[in-house]
Amino acid sequence: MAEDQSVITNENFDSSEANDDKCTRTLDAAKTPHPRPTSFDQNLMFIEAWEHLRRSVVYYKGQEVGTMAALDNASGALNYDQVFVRDFVPSALAHLMKGELEIVKNFLLRTLHLQLSVKGIDRFALGQGLMSASFKFLHSFKVLHNPVRGVDTLIADFGETAIGRVAGVDSGFWWIILLHAYTRATGDYSLSHRPECQNGMKLILSVCLAEGFDTFPTLLCADGCGMADRRMGVYGYPIEIQALFFMALRCAVHLLQEDDGKEFIMRIEKRLQALTYHMRSYFWLDFQQLNNIYRYKTEEYSHTAVNKFNVIPDSIPDWVFDFMPMKGGYFIANVSPARMDFRWFVLGNCVAILSSLATHNQSMAILDLIEERWGELVGKMPLKLSYPALDIHGWSIETGSDPKNTRWSYHNGGSWPGLLWLVTAACIKTGRPEIARKAIELAEQRLSKDDWQEYYDGKEGCYVGKQSRRLQTCSIAGYLVSKMLLEEPSHLGIIALEEDEKIKPTTITRSTTLPTKFRGYP
Repeated sequence: MAEDQSVITNENFDSSEANDDKCTRTLDAAKTPHPRPTSFDQNLMFIEAWEHLRRSVVYYKGQEVGTMAALDNASGALNYDQVFVRDFVPSALAHLMKGELEIVKNFLLRTLHLQLSVKGIDRFALGQGLMSASFKFLHSFKVLHNPVRGVDTLIADFGETAIGRVAGVDSGFWWIILLHAYTRATGDYSLSHRPECQNGMKLILSVCLAEGFDTFPTLLCADGCGMADRRMGVYGYPIEIQALFFMALRCAVHLLQEDDGKEFIMRIEKRLQALTYHMRSYFWLDFQQLNNIYRYKTEEYSHTAVNKFNVIPDSIPDWVFDFMPMKGGYFIANVSPARMDFRWFVLGNCVAILSSLATHNQSMAILDLIEERWGELVGKMPLKLSYPALDIHGWSIETGSDPKNTRWSYHNGGSWPGLLWLVTAACIKTGRPEIARKAIELAEQRLSKDDWQEYYDGKEGCYVGKQSRRLQTCSIAGYLVSKMLLEEPSHLGIIALEEDEKIKPTTITRSTTLPTKFRGYP
């Protein structure tokens, strides 16, 4: 697929947006209070982080449209000079908390226009609702008949150039979540109610809510479709994607206009009921549930089966029994027929808390687990993306012997300070900010000194990652958002969602798979 098909240039972009931007900018400015002095005014590390974040800003047609992945180009740009949708989220939140709205609005609109680009791999056309995983800015001076005048171009990557050619499933969900955060920060629905934004959400939702051969409400995904964008054995129904899917659906309900989006709202509400039950029932693991699975019978063939996925108890890895404390629990990595992936993934569990996919008790249990297993999940540098690392045999099979995902490195048990903001937000939402404060203090010992590294290696996260980039924007922005959340917890309202009273409480019973007519319902 030629790259020039997934582009926006200053020649084909709707020029009428300029006047609309001017009007909205005035409205936004009126709604945004002037920042008050904070304890950060004398915090040198905080000031340094903001300076780096400012330097990472990407401009298009004179407008701020995002932040590049990393400022470090010592080892070649690769794709670190691109604006990644998932990586921009903490940058966007930092700007929203500071009252700087334009960069977030511009990002949302530019990625929305890129969504309509022609996209495909080889001879296969990709879905129209797919959001780009990233985009980059190019300025070309090769203009026909005018060698002086240049053209600004945004080139999107929908998976055509990604390693493994996997589309980012999470991008569309993050886009809806960020649009919701922008709307909450400004109190202004004029952006989300614009026809192009309404259409963009519907295109994303159309892909997710399409009927198929699924017997579960979760989304079936390929390996490498989320933050772990290389083979990590998370094909199937990864917790990260399911939690983001849930949160995006809830955000969309608030953003879609009832006149035109009534059908989607009804479909979303039905899906949310089923998804909530499924995730809370089958993905949740605590000491009691682990004991239940350990005692499962197999080959049950009936509507009253307890072991509905026919999980073989002997397939439970030994490490789970040592890892699971009496107090604590978490959503496991994956559940599919005859397969439970018991690994811990921090992103999915934190999003489950922020979106209220997790009940209050489950949210508290997740933080109990982090406290009880601090050495394993936090170590010397927060936070482990996944735990435990795949052993040599598992690494060979699940990653295809990927040299970047060796044991306790990168996505395979590496430590990612860029995820600090998610844990901080989850801690504040559950009323336990002391856990976040402890993690931030730990990160402050090295982040600035190590030049804001992308990730750390080792069982305790002691070592700078073997291929880690300096001045990683998500590490910088994640730290800023964490500090700002602790300073002003009311900022949590931008991103967190309270429990939806319409969603029925989950009660696991033996007969829940019985057809409706067999359960006494009319």
